[in-house]
Amino acid sequence: MSTLTCLIFLACQTDTETLKSSEITTINDNAEAEIKAALQQQAKDWNAGSIYDFMKGYWKSSELTFIGSRGLTKGWKTTLNNYKKSYPDSEAMGELIFEVLQLTSITNESYYMVGRYTLLRKEDEPSGIFMLVWKKIDGAWKIIADQTCG
Repeated sequence: MSTLTCLIFLACQTDTETLKSSEITTINDNAEAEIKAALQQQAKDWNAGSIYDFMKGYWKSSELTFIGSRGLTKGWKTTLNNYKKSYPDSEAMGELIFEVLQLTSITNESYYMVGRYTLLRKEDEPSGIFMLVWKKIDGAWKIIADQTCG
């Protein structure tokens, strides 16, 4: 199909297929609120001492990508096991606080988030920066990639 044919085809599309900018803004606002709520649910689950429930915010797939102090790892199960090794009990887990610094749309179905995490523990207060890629999968926002630097 030539470029001209493509342009004519696109120009002839009906208005029902075109989103108005106000509709796009509403979609983005809803998505951002849902993503932030999913992140806060993760913090609640973590603070309740449940790494398994915390992991519900991640894409349950062998394709999940995690980059952290151990380098690049793949897979939901591997990520779960690494969290369990690093945080064997609620004392090691501490209280997790997230701060969202930036949330940017890639598409209507995917976003990237930059933020800061802090763990409040008896002996220390580790913190760092993270970048998450969120994707809407089966109607729920899930983390498909996580890069965390502490």
